[in-house]
Amino acid sequence: MLVVGFPVGQLQANCYVLAPAEGGRCVVVDPGQEAVDAITERLEQHRLSVAGILLTHGHFDHVFSAAELARTHDVPVWLHPTDRYMLADPGAALGPQGRQLFDGVTVSEPHDVRELAEGSVLELADIRFDVTHSPGHTGGSVLFGAESDEGGQLLLSGDTLFAGAIGRTDLPGGDHERMMRTLRERILPLPEETVVLPGHGPTTTIGRERASNPFLQGLDVPVDPSL
Repeated sequence: MLVVGFPVGQLQANCYVLAPAEGGRCVVVDPGQEAVDAITERLEQHRLSVAGILLTHGHFDHVFSAAELARTHDVPVWLHPTDRYMLADPGAALGPQGRQLFDGVTVSEPHDVRELAEGSVLELADIRFDVTHSPGHTGGSVLFGAESDEGGQLLLSGDTLFAGAIGRTDLPGGDHERMMRTLRERILPLPEETVVLPGHGPTTTIGRERASNPFLQGLDVPVDPSL
């Protein structure tokens, strides 16, 4: 599998282009700010055409270029419905101070937005993506699981899990208790060799994070099912 990742925008969010091989169809994950030119360069370099766009959550640094990219390539965008409101109102989940960043900025939804749900399976560009709802960073955060042709497991974790850290939960829509449950029930059970492609920062593995990420230590304890 071809996996091309690169940071975009002011917050250096990771955008990914995934394809079975060069010269075919691909999927773009999290086209954030100032991403269109960078994506176009990779598409031309690897002779790829876009089959669809996946969004791990609704924050502007991960979705800002989704509408333009979807319009240019006439493809759908997939996002969990809980985060859909951020597409047309990117400041809504940033709090009062953060919202000022978008004063006077006109943003529109992509022309074709499709909903993700827990347990969904998407077949795009001959790649199977397993969707896991992972609330905590936002209410609509999701994980995308995929398998390479060689049998390796990939996890596009968005801002749920980073190398040595986790996503913040103090913005509107964030929830620390739900994040802890997501980490315990959705992240910890994954195979150690799973390669994690996070929303910011370097690639890591589940085994490495289970052993050294301070936010995952001590999570293998029972959780209150009412949370």
